[in-house]
Amino acid sequence: MAIQVGERIPDVQVALATPEGPIPVRTGEFFAGKKVALFAVPGAYTPTCSARHLPSYVEKAGELKAKGVDEIVATSVNDAFVLGAWNQSAGSEDITMLADGNGELAEALGLGMDASKFGMGQRSQRYSMIVNDGVVEQVNVEAPGAYEVSGAETMLGQL
Repeated sequence: MAIQVGERIPDVQVALATPEGPIPVRTGEFFAGKKVALFAVPGAYTPTCSARHLPSYVEKAGELKAKGVDEIVATSVNDAFVLGAWNQSAGSEDITMLADGNGELAEALGLGMDASKFGMGQRSQRYSMIVNDGVVEQVNVEAPGAYEVSGAETMLGQL
């Protein structure tokens, strides 16, 4: 079952993509003590993710932060090197990339998906969340193939 409003983000190992390389972090520590606008994409450099999803957060970063968001975080079942390169090419310094290379976060959230028929293996569903001190305050999960509720515009309306 997918994570629900009021539940705590599961504590799993992920990797923070930095210019110096990946830094292993536990989600329990990472989300503690801050308000985070979290969004997940099925894959870096994929069409909707690159043309619409990431750009919505890049464009609205200032507005999200003005409404009390401490950090804007993108996650995907990609390694930290890929997410770092994607952020350099299409993102901004306002977006933190959190690599879920093994898909442990997606699975622990109940938001994993099998994209094997597209040659992509196990991935994350497209979603967004507002997470405050590790607790989910809002969650927006897209229907398969859709991009309607997980963009920055929706989050702005929820803050």
